Parts: sequence; C-alpha cells; structure tokens
Amino acid sequence: MSGNENEGLDASESDVDPEAAVDTGDGEVEAPDTEAPVADAEADEANADAETDEGPALDEDVMPDDEADLLIPVEEYLGAGVHIGTQQKTTDMERFIHRVRTDGLYVLDISMTDSRIRTAADFLANYEPEQILVASSRQYGRFPAEKFADAVGARARTGRFIPGTLTNPDYDGYIEPDVVVVTDPIGDAQAVKEAITVGIPVIAMCDSNNTTSNVDLVVPTNNKGRKALSVVYWLLANETLDRRGSDTVYELADFESEL
Repeated sequence: MSGNENEGLDASESDVDPEAAVDTGDGEVEAPDTEAPVADAEADEANADAETDEGPALDEDVMPDDEADLLIPVEEYLGAGVHIGTQQKTTDMERFIHRVRTDGLYVLDISMTDSRIRTAADFLANYEPEQILVASSRQYGRFPAEKFADAVGARARTGRFIPGTLTNPDYDGYIEPDVVVVTDPIGDAQAVKEAITVGIPVIAMCDSNNTTSNVDLVVPTNNKGRKALSVVYWLLANETLDRRGSDTVYELADFESEL
C-alpha cells in the first residue's frame, strides 16, 4: 500500500525527504543520528511549545467554517497550539493550511485535523491492537505515543528506531505489524522506509514542512509541540477505543508529559 503513487489516501510522486534520511549502504535508510540534528529537533520542539505556554490568542482564524462540529472545543485545540505550523510549507501540505500569519507561521486548518483524527481512528479500529505499531523519535512525542500504545493495546518504538525492526527477521527486536503510526515522517524516516519496504500503511502526524509521498493517511498538526502532540494522541486513542465499542475514556492529563 505505502510507496505506490497510485495508492493511499495521501500519496504523491516524490520519495522520502532526502534531508530526513541517510543511506546506510546496506539497503536501509536511517534518520540522521548526529548530535546537531537532535539538538535542532529539540530546539524546534521547544520553540513550537513556547508559544502555547505564553498563551496564544484564542480568537485566531484557524478554519474556514467557524461552526464546524469538532471533537473538542476549538479553544482547546488553540490552547495546545495544534494549529501552529512552521515558517515553511511543502506542496504536499498546502491543502491542509488555512492561512499564513503576519509572523510567517503557517496556520493548519483545525477542521481538517479534527476530521483526519476521526478517519485515522476508523482505520486503526480495523486492526488487531497488537498489530498496530506507533513510532516516535521526537522528544515531545515519545510519552504520548507510548501512552497511546498502552491505551489501545498497540506496540511502541520510541527514541531511535533500530534499522531492521520491520525488515530483518534475524534481529531480536524484529516485529511484523500491520500498520505504523509515526509522529513525524522526517524524524521517523527509518520507520516509514521500513514500512514501505514490507508494504504496510503509514499514518503520520504532519506539519506544514512535511512531505507526504510515503504516507497513506496524513493527520495535519503541529508535530513538534509538547501540548499539541498530547492532544492529538489523546483524541486518537479515545476515538479508536470508541470505534471498538470500548467504554474506556482517557483524560488529556493522562497524555501530558512533564517538561
């Protein structure tokens, strides 16, 4: 399903972002593992979260339809900064962007974020819980990703994704999931690459600067902010459980990591 430009909900023609992965020379593609990219990624996360801590204005224009029926009040999305993109946009993500602010930050369409969370939950509910894998290399995505996995019965691989996890049966940590959820196609490039190799679909949290050529289902969101990722994983967990007919409902606080 993944990797075929004629398949998937969000496929396009380009390959994995070349700046997001490094060819290891043995057929694997690995996310950069040097100190500088890690430091840069953590700085991006801190910057993305800083604005929400300062208290963003709750009257921002974040979607075309002010009366859209959302899973949570729009103020809660705003308070977590789910709508705050980067100062870069890709052609792939242009359709998920509502507008650009005067400071150059792109504003993601919250109604599309909300809709895609529901669609992702519909999709995940079709799989056996243990056949769902969630991967997150981003600092602020690790705790909510692990909590999501606990909530829905999935498996989690956070931090550095070990090459061969999905492709090398001789590796002790080898697993065979049926679907992969990632926090960021750039930081989680290795997980995405291996999912494509073995032919399983990828659901990804994508910011305004992501390419989506190897993603089957995009959930547009600020994928760098601590609060934003907590909200999106929280909603996705509850919606997935609801589709399964479960009465379990988690609180947002369960998905919020400490600084």
